[in-house]
Amino acid sequence: MKIDELVRKSADIRLRVLETALRAGKGHVPPAFSCVEIGVALFYGGVLQIKPSEPDWPDRDRFILSKGHGCLTLYAILADLSFFSEDELENFCGHGCMLAGHPDPNIPGVEVVSGSLGHGLGIGAGMALGAKIDDKDWFVYTLLGDGECQEGSVWEAAMFASHHRLNNLVAIVDRNRLGATDFTENSLSLEPFSRRWEAFGWETLNVNGHNIEQLIDVLSRAKQRSSTQPLVIIADTTKGKGVSFMEGSPLWHHRMPKGEEIQAALKELNKFSSQETN
Repeated sequence: MKIDELVRKSADIRLRVLETALRAGKGHVPPAFSCVEIGVALFYGGVLQIKPSEPDWPDRDRFILSKGHGCLTLYAILADLSFFSEDELENFCGHGCMLAGHPDPNIPGVEVVSGSLGHGLGIGAGMALGAKIDDKDWFVYTLLGDGECQEGSVWEAAMFASHHRLNNLVAIVDRNRLGATDFTENSLSLEPFSRRWEAFGWETLNVNGHNIEQLIDVLSRAKQRSSTQPLVIIADTTKGKGVSFMEGSPLWHHRMPKGEEIQAALKELNKFSSQETN
């Protein structure tokens, strides 16, 4: 797909995320919005080696959404790529549904349970080490939230990965600078963020997390490197991206739009989407 098509795809995914959440009356919309372009670059930009018709293909690259509360973006992408029927989105968080509020490996295309934050990188490091031991050439990509990086388990996994020279492991940090209730730098400062990763033995790259072309460029570099270090990509993003009154606001982690807010949000998203919603 061309870059302009991927930009349009991102807009379509955002619209589908909001529609799904509104139908269910629940869901973490702003955390899903901040990582849309990251997901689109990975799944549509030729980065991930996958087969939607064969979700358990042994030679696939593994993707772990460690910030599992942002699952609506992943679900919308997997449905669009036909890992499962788009009809499943209609029953998100419904009784007996396949698509719950956090990812589960019973869902085609999902590798692990996630959403209990701080676990994804450790699981990804274990998978990457397993690939090394078995002499496999697939990669592991793990998407973390920046608030999640305040947890000690993340840094234990970071030490483990560098010690074992897991250059087949890529961490992507959704650096939107917001946790559930406050800015990350108010609750527990992460800066100097890049230098901390470097101190733990990682190669670091910084990127505009809403620029598809930049994302594909840096994500594609992982398999071309001669380095023995694991790679972390710090993606500068905006929480709530796409809906102006949600963007960068600590009020919107859990909150759902209501009344006139719904129409305002749909109007903004429809400006860039190839779909139309009333």
